[in-house]
Amino acid sequence: MALYTDDKLHKCCKVFVVGAGGIGCELLKNLVLTGFTNLHVIDLDTIDVSNLNRQFLFQRQHVGQSKAVCATNTVKLFNPNVNITTYHDSVMSQKYNTEFFKQFTVVMNALDNLAARTHVNRMCLAANVPLIESGTGGYQGQVTVIKKGKFECYECTPKKGAKTYPGCTIRNTPSEPIHCIVWAKHLFNQLFGEPDPDQDVSPDTADPDAVADAGAAAAASESEVERKSTRAWVEENNYHADSILRKMFHDDIKYLLTMDKLWRTRKPPIPLDIAELTNSSNGEECSSSSKSYQLKDQRPWSLSECVQVFRDCVSSLSARYKGEGFLSWDKDDKPAMDFVTATANIRASIFSIEQKSRFDVKSMAGNIIPAIATTNAIIAGQIVIEGMKIVREEWAKCTTSILQRAPTARRKLIVPSPLEPPNPACYACTEKPEVTVTLNTEAITVGTFEDKVLKKHLGMVAPDVEIEDGKGTIIISSEEGETEENNDKVLSDFGIVSHTRLKCDDFLQEYELVVNILHNATLGEARDSTDEFVVSGAGVGVGATPTLPPPPAPPLKSTPLPTPSSTLTPRKRNREEVEIEDDDIEVL
Repeated sequence: MALYTDDKLHKCCKVFVVGAGGIGCELLKNLVLTGFTNLHVIDLDTIDVSNLNRQFLFQRQHVGQSKAVCATNTVKLFNPNVNITTYHDSVMSQKYNTEFFKQFTVVMNALDNLAARTHVNRMCLAANVPLIESGTGGYQGQVTVIKKGKFECYECTPKKGAKTYPGCTIRNTPSEPIHCIVWAKHLFNQLFGEPDPDQDVSPDTADPDAVADAGAAAAASESEVERKSTRAWVEENNYHADSILRKMFHDDIKYLLTMDKLWRTRKPPIPLDIAELTNSSNGEECSSSSKSYQLKDQRPWSLSECVQVFRDCVSSLSARYKGEGFLSWDKDDKPAMDFVTATANIRASIFSIEQKSRFDVKSMAGNIIPAIATTNAIIAGQIVIEGMKIVREEWAKCTTSILQRAPTARRKLIVPSPLEPPNPACYACTEKPEVTVTLNTEAITVGTFEDKVLKKHLGMVAPDVEIEDGKGTIIISSEEGETEENNDKVLSDFGIVSHTRLKCDDFLQEYELVVNILHNATLGEARDSTDEFVVSGAGVGVGATPTLPPPPAPPLKSTPLPTPSSTLTPRKRNREEVEIEDDDIEVL
């Protein structure tokens, strides 16, 4: 293959490729074959055997090794003259600061998560370096160019947050397979992972739907006994699988049945009878063979199979936990995946919910959209095309490219779309960004504000927060240990009320943001609400009142919504659907 010969590509251009996974492998191959000879590539991940069917720079002997290193070694075989600097590291590390980014002609993202994309976007804005953003999901994909002051940035359009479910639905009244799967993942963490109080799996006696004579009695009886955490209870019982089965799927279900108001309009659950199940399954070959659940990913398991798998998984996972400490749930960890599949299906059976195959549970539990190699290859090619335009400073020719699932009326799969100018209300790329955050200042702690609002929602890495009160009161510091004593205090303890202004600064990102606080004492109080705060864009002034979530509506039967492809334009679909990973993909 003849290499593209352009002096700018060979002598002047320095490219930073962020990610060496599905898109990144194709992108590196394209770059070296197109004539780019000065490349830097970064990726924190190592190669898993599941990557080998679509990331063609890797082979079986590479499993467990650095993606960035192996990809570099392979593409050098295509063009020995290429100079590639490799980093097996996180791009969010403080060593990759603004000065580091300023050395590049263009940055090309091939990333797999929202946090890293947001961070690279801000670093490129701070360094004034053009960024090419990309993403794929199934047969769809997109490529767009980001340039400070010229085109909209990654944060100019809102991104969908992860789907959440009310805790009382998960713990008391599941009605869909996903509710059982979420509960099963919570149980995994309660038994083997780092416990999270927000992931309690016990019946929720505070559920307002349960308040009736029997429900009140259940709550009262609970206060008369000593409360133990799930972890403490299973450790006392030495992780005895049948004891866990009996408590979670029999005793707790009978306890739920005492909350009689819950079942006035719902079908009540049926507690698991382990003895009867064992007697009925004694002759079943599928429940007695260790290979019974190795080749059945495509069909739902019988209840007896689920119970046997549950027992086996508790045994193996508890042994790992005792030897290794806290475990993290991973869809590619077979015992962890089997545990969630078996647990979810047992709970689904109890609540008369459709049971799912292991394949389906894996897709739902990992929020997976299949990654397709040809989609990655097409998108990687479009990235290089846009990169050439940037190198030649042909900004007028730059476009957003949208890869569609089906051809248009003109038989085109790739649809170009004009690049939009920066959004004047964007809190990332405007000159003086401001947002308004509505929350309950008497309930939200400083630690929650830092973790959930500043870091998770607003994308900061190491924020410093100062109250604009004329005194320079600092409530959050990026310096370790300086303000840790503030974490458990609520915002109102520092005099933060409606119309308080907080100056938030991230030194690494060279990013400053003013947060206007609005107090709302009722926000997050409803049991069906998962909103602890509401963030409004830069256009909202201090005295303005942002739109709050409407009060929860009574439960309705689920109605299929129109598919996105039938209701969204290509440009909107680009923003709504293709904000996802390039590997086994987690929808954001």
